[in-house]
Amino acid sequence: MNRPRVTPGPVLALTAAWLATRLLMLWLLVHSGTRLLGGGSVTREVWHLYFRWYGVLSHGGFPAHDTTWQYPPGAGPVLLAPGLVPGLTYFQAFVALTLATDVLITAALVAAGTRPGRSLRGAAVWTGGLPLLLHLPLARYDVQVTAFAVVSLLTLRRHPRAGGACAALGALVKVWPALVLLGAPRGRVTRTSWVWAVAAGVTSLALLAVSFNNPLAFLRQQGGRGVQIESLGGTVLNLARHAGWSGRAHYQYGSVELVGPHVAAVATLSLALTAAAFGLLVLWRVRARHWSPATPYDAALAAVLLFTVTSRVISPQYMVWLLGLAAVCLTSRHTSQRPVALLVLAASALSSVIFPMYYGEVVAGTWTGCLLTLGRGGLLAAAAVLSFVRLWGAARPPSGPSTPTTHPRPDSDRLPHQALSIS
Repeated sequence: MNRPRVTPGPVLALTAAWLATRLLMLWLLVHSGTRLLGGGSVTREVWHLYFRWYGVLSHGGFPAHDTTWQYPPGAGPVLLAPGLVPGLTYFQAFVALTLATDVLITAALVAAGTRPGRSLRGAAVWTGGLPLLLHLPLARYDVQVTAFAVVSLLTLRRHPRAGGACAALGALVKVWPALVLLGAPRGRVTRTSWVWAVAAGVTSLALLAVSFNNPLAFLRQQGGRGVQIESLGGTVLNLARHAGWSGRAHYQYGSVELVGPHVAAVATLSLALTAAAFGLLVLWRVRARHWSPATPYDAALAAVLLFTVTSRVISPQYMVWLLGLAAVCLTSRHTSQRPVALLVLAASALSSVIFPMYYGEVVAGTWTGCLLTLGRGGLLAAAAVLSFVRLWGAARPPSGPSTPTTHPRPDSDRLPHQALSIS
C-alpha cells in the first residue's frame, strides 16, 4: 500500500514565510538603535557581554569574578563559536550562527510534520511565532539552546540515545533542557535516554573542566540573584511601589532587579513554588498511566512553563524556549497543548511590548509598565496551569473495559498509510 504523496505547497509556503520573517528580523536588528526598539539595548548584550566573555573564554577560563556570568559551562563553546568564523565580526558571526540554528530547528519541525499522522502546524508556529519577539532572538543564544531541546524531543522515541545526549548537552548550556526527558515513555526509552543523558552530561562536563578553569563559577552568581523586575514576584513588588513600598529598581547580576524590604521573602517564596512545581511534575510522572505519542512533548512544555512562572527571573528570551516547545507539541495530532500554544503566542507578542518598547516604563514602575508585566505574567500563569491540567487529564486512561492502561509502543505514532501526512 503506497503512502500519500506529500504536496510541496505547504513546505514552500513555510519556506517563503521563513525567509520573509527572518529578513524582517534582520532589518529590525540593523535599525535597533531607534528609541522604539530600545535604543540598542537588545544588541548591547552581544557587544558588551558575550564578546567580553569570549575574550576570557579564549584564554582558557570562565569569567569567575564577573557577576553577570550565570550560565553552566556548556555555554562556553557556544559563545566561543562566533570567534571561529572567518571574515566576520563577532556580532555578525553570532547572528549568522543563530540564523543557521534557526534553519536547523525549522527543518526538524518540517521533517517531523510531514511524517504520516503528523502536522506542519508546529513548523508554522515556530516560523511565525519567533518574529513576535522582534529582533531579540537574533541577539541571544537561546535559539541555540532551544535547538538541543527540539532535537532531543523529536528523536526521543526512535533514537533515545541521541535524545538523551541532546538533552544533556542542552542542560550544560542553560539547564532547562534537562526537563524535556520528564515525559519519556516508560520502559526502554526512559532507561536508555536517561542513562545516555547522564553519560553525555558527565563526559562533557569532565571535558570542559579539563579545558577551562573555574567551570562551576556560575553557581556563585546564580545563588546571589534576587527578584527580577519582569518576574511574577517582581510584578507584585512593582505594583507595591504604588502602595508605598519603599523598594526600587537596581541593575545587578545582569538584569534589573528590585531591592528593598521583603524582596528576600519574595525570592524564597519563588524558590518554594519552584520546588512545589517539581513535586507536581514528579507526581504526574508516577501517576500517569496513558502515554500518547505527544506525551513527551506535552510534558516538556508543561514543565518549562511551570518552572518559568515560578522563577525569580523571567527574561524576554525565555519566550524562545516556550515557542520551540509549543511548536514541537503541535507537530503531533495527539497533543493536548493547542490552547496553551495560543497563550504562549499571545505572551510572546506582549513580551515585545514590554521589552524593548516600553521597558523604561517597567523599570520606572509606572502603571503602564506594571500592567504590561501583569498581563504577560497572567498569560504565562494561565498557560502553565492549563498545560499541567491538560497533561494530567491526558495521562488518565480512556474509559472502557478493554482499553489498555500502558503507554503505546514507540512506533505507535505511525498512523495507517492512508492518513494525511500534513495539515
